[in-house]
Amino acid sequence: MSINPHVVTKPWKPTREQLLAATEKTVRDVIAPNLRVLFCGINPGLYTAAVGHHFARPGNRFWPALYAAGFTDRLLSPFDERELLKSGYGITNVVPRTTASADQLTREEIVASGDQLKAKVLRYRPRVLAVLGVGAYRTAFNQPKATVGRQPEMLGNTVLWVLPNPSGLNANYQAAALARLFSELKEFSDSC
Repeated sequence: MSINPHVVTKPWKPTREQLLAATEKTVRDVIAPNLRVLFCGINPGLYTAAVGHHFARPGNRFWPALYAAGFTDRLLSPFDERELLKSGYGITNVVPRTTASADQLTREEIVASGDQLKAKVLRYRPRVLAVLGVGAYRTAFNQPKATVGRQPEMLGNTVLWVLPNPSGLNANYQAAALARLFSELKEFSDSC
């Protein structure tokens, strides 16, 4: 029996047991050299790690924000994440360790993982690194006063940008505000 490579696996919902077992998993980067934008989450959540795709938890607004801002020509699902590479976009995380929530990460862990992220950025040389979470950026990059938007510092030739965490739990930014902020990054990335 042969497997048809053109059949797409449908998304599935992990069981409670699979979610609990996900703390032992990591999620593979969607990355290549010289990307236009490398999006960087804080760390994988249990749902994301269980299914093995970035920003997979229902209610996460990353994929709708990308589409609303014009990064994609259709609304992608987490299971389509590798399609981003065709347009020059990728995804990584500040911290590779999976947790139920980002507040389970220690400051020391974020700082150490931030150093690894910086080395990754210098190796892959994206034009822009967009960190999705102000607090994670402040800690990982030792910039306690950083705000959303383009940062004055650069990492090599990479522009540093901060966007809000798109988690559905982040009530500080509604969908329209996220789309506007993602659009500002899209406009900038198209111009460089």
